[in-house]
This record gives sequence, structure tokens and C-alpha cells, in this order.
Amino acid sequence: MTATATRPAVPGGPGGAVPEPAAPPNAPRGGLAGLFELPGAAVRGIARSARTTPGRLTVIAVGLVVLALVTGVVATITLQERKNTINDLIDHREPLAAASQEVYRSLSDADATAASAFLAIGVEPPSLRQRYDTAIARAGVALAKAASDSAGVPEAAAQVEILTRQLPVYTGLVETARANKRQGFPVGSSYLLEASSLMRTTILPAAQDLYRIDTDRLAEEQDDASSFPWVTTFLVLALLAALITTQVYLTRKTNRVLNVGLVVATAATVLALLWGGVAVTVQSVLVSSGDEDGSHQVDVLVRARIAALQARANEMLTLVARGDGGSYEQVFNTLAPQVTGLLNEARGFATGDMAREVQGAADSAERWLNTHQEIRAKDVDGAYSDAVKLAVDSSVQGGAATTFANLDDALVAAIGHGRQAFLDDTRGGDRALTLLAPGFAVLAVVAAAGATMGIRDRLREYR
Repeated sequence: MTATATRPAVPGGPGGAVPEPAAPPNAPRGGLAGLFELPGAAVRGIARSARTTPGRLTVIAVGLVVLALVTGVVATITLQERKNTINDLIDHREPLAAASQEVYRSLSDADATAASAFLAIGVEPPSLRQRYDTAIARAGVALAKAASDSAGVPEAAAQVEILTRQLPVYTGLVETARANKRQGFPVGSSYLLEASSLMRTTILPAAQDLYRIDTDRLAEEQDDASSFPWVTTFLVLALLAALITTQVYLTRKTNRVLNVGLVVATAATVLALLWGGVAVTVQSVLVSSGDEDGSHQVDVLVRARIAALQARANEMLTLVARGDGGSYEQVFNTLAPQVTGLLNEARGFATGDMAREVQGAADSAERWLNTHQEIRAKDVDGAYSDAVKLAVDSSVQGGAATTFANLDDALVAAIGHGRQAFLDDTRGGDRALTLLAPGFAVLAVVAAAGATMGIRDRLREYR
């Protein structure tokens, strides 16, 4: 019997398949799965590198540079936005708030003046006609300015729409009242009372709401401009702590007390912290002072002036109604304490020139309110003509027209002082931030460069 030997199959030959070589255990996978594994692989690579001193120093250097640059970018953006907010307060927000104040005040003035002119005996005094026309014109200009910023605020846009639609109706009724008065028709007083009713029930409430909206927006921007920059402060302190920790670590590793590059980076960070801290503190104090000594005081004085103007209008309308003006007198009696209360509040915070004007306004208000009592007494006693003369005639010494004009002039001057105080303080806050944003960016770059050079010098020792 013949034995036959069988040869083993050769890999790749006819007797068997070639086995695929085993992949290395750490070989990256291709495709989408490999893409998802990249972050993990990077972290593992950094961890392996950090096990050696040179690798650890490289990781520290990269971390310090990234932290310094992030701090610089965030601080620069934050400080520049802060400066832009202050500039917007000066150039945009405060003028718009003043415009809404002017709308409210001018319309109140127009209503009071129209009633005064209607009561004048004979031909309407040119001075009162001019004052009415000026008040309406100022209200129109101020309304156009206030409307330019109302598009993005639906509530403000709604008030602007009411004012724009109703103001021509009011002026039309006033002109009709005047035309009837010139012709001697008693129906003129009915048109004037209708016009005043429209003003008091629709137009002035809309103007008041617009004023409130713009004043709230002004206060909101003032709060933003004086808020504490928490994120920037945290990043600067974190960078300073990281630099100090790195220097302590290198001192223990190398027995060298100072690392010039890291000292430069630390000095730049400390300078940025001190400069930024002082500048932002001064700016915040000045902006807050602009609110307390400026816009807040102006708000109180504006409300006092508007209440006085509305009271004056009701004083005139009581006479226009001729025996049927009890409702107007009730409104006057409601507004009069508001005037005195707001003036007393203003006296509590006013200083310097403003204090003098506020005191003058308070004195004039007292004389005006005393004269009002005389007017009412004459009207009740049947001396209607004497009451009208005491209320309207500016030539009467101590008359309501003169005392009210003195009150209004003093309030105008006090409001001017308040607005100037706001502008002076807020501009001072703006100057405190001069060059801070670009300076912070430069110091952050210096800190990053110093950290890079300081770590690089130590890395060279390992080559």
C-alpha cells in the first residue's frame, strides 16, 4: 500500500484564504466614527504629554495664552459696550426722554393758554396767541423726535399714534371756539370745553404714557451703564491666579525665584485690574450721580410743572364754564397739593443754583394758590369780570397770570440745571473709560506674550 503525504495549505494558495492582519489596538477608525473619536484622542494625547515635565509646561503655556486672550476679548467688548451705552445716554436716550417731556409739557401749556386766551375780554391778546402757537409747534417737533425711536417699542408706538391722530382734532376744535368767540357766539365756549376734554381724557394720558416709557428706558440704560462687570472681573482674577500658581510651580521645579516673562504677564494683568477697577468704579459713581442729581430731579420738577400747567388750565376752564365749572375746580383742588408736594420733594435734594430756583418756584406757587382763592371768592360773589381780570390780566400786580408765570419760569430754570447736571456727570463717566477698552486689549496681548516667553525659556532647558 502506498502512503501519500499531504502538504499543508499555503496562505493565499489554492488550499486556503489569506487571513487579514490584525489592526493595532490604538489605530484610529475611519469615517464618521473616527471623526467622533478625535476629541477623545486629543484629550488622551494631551494627558500622555502632561505626564512629562516639558509636556506639562506646554499645556500650561497654551492654557495661559488662551485665558489671557479670552479675557482680553471679553473685557474689550464689555468695556466698549459700556462706553457706547454712556454715549447713547448722552446723545440719544436723554434727548428722547426730554422730547417726550416736551410733548407732555407743551400740550399742557397749550391747553392752559387756550383757556386763558378765550377768557380775555375783547380781542385775543397776541402774546397768548403766540404762546399757544409756540406750544403746539414745540409739541409737534418733540413728538416727531420721540416717534423716531418708537418703532421697536409697540407701547410707545401706540401712544405716538394716538397723539398724531388726536392733536389735529384738538387744534381744530380750538380754532372753531376762537372763530365763534370773535363773532360773539356763546357756542364758542362749548367747543373750547370739548377741546379741553379731548386733551385731558385722551391726548395728555397718551403723552404721559409716552413720557413714562422713555423715562423708564433712560433709567434702564443708566442701570446698565453702572452695573458691575462680573464676567470680566472673574476672568481677570482667574488669569491672575493662574499666573501666580504657574510661577509658584516653576519656582519649586527649577529653584528660580523669578521668571521674567511670567512677571511681565502678571504685571500687565495687575495693571489691567487696577486700571479697569478704578475707571469702572469712577464711571459707575458718576453715572449714578447723573441719575440722582440729574434725571431723577428733572423728573420730579417736570411732573411739578405739568401738574401746575394742568391746574392752571382747570382754573381757566372753571371760569369759562361760568357757574358750571365745579368739576374743573375739583380737578384743580386735586392737582394743587401735587404741585406743592413735588416742590417740597425737590427742595429736599436741590443744591446750588437749582435750590435757588426751586425755592423761587415754591414761593410763586404759594402766591398763585392764594390768588386762586381770591378768584374763586370773586366768582362766587358774582364779580365774574373781576375774577377773570385777576386770573388773566398780566398787568394786575399779584394776579394769577403773573404769579403763575413766575412759577413756570423758575421751574424751567431748575429743570435746565438738572439736565446740565446729568450731562456733566455722565460725560465725566464717559471720560473715565477713555482708552480703557483698547488698553485692556493691549495688556491682554502683553500678558499672553509674557506667558509664552516665560514658559518657552524653561522648555529650552529640556532640549
